[in-house]
Amino acid sequence: MKTLSINRRATFDYALTDRYEAGLMLTGAEVKSAKAGHMSLKGSFVVAHGNELFLMNSLISAYPLAHKDTRHEDRRSRKLLLRRSEIRSLIGKSRVEGLTLVPVRVYTKNRLVKLEFAVGKGKKQIDKRETIKKREARKDIGRAMREK
Repeated sequence: MKTLSINRRATFDYALTDRYEAGLMLTGAEVKSAKAGHMSLKGSFVVAHGNELFLMNSLISAYPLAHKDTRHEDRRSRKLLLRRSEIRSLIGKSRVEGLTLVPVRVYTKNRLVKLEFAVGKGKKQIDKRETIKKREARKDIGRAMREK
């Protein structure tokens, strides 16, 4: 499994709980561009329209070697491929419980492009400060261990 893109802000901005894997419905030029590393999940999110889930605001740059007629929009919405039962439960969690579906990373599995996303609750500023304190404490411990 080769990781194509990671959303580094996801764990900082959200308290993530359940993780899911979904297929991405992409065109051929989008797949080639994503596999070449021209993809970003910065600022992207998963939203429900009807009985379907879509990845919104993710950037997949145009593939430079693609024919001009097959070029795609960089930030178009992309459909997620999941089982119907999973979609229903995720829509219920996002609408009823007020949780957010946050994309975490995009990777390849065999020849397919997959999206890993998680159910998360937004952190408040205090929670973010605690995360920073824990990270700094881990760094200090690591430094102290190396010195001895």
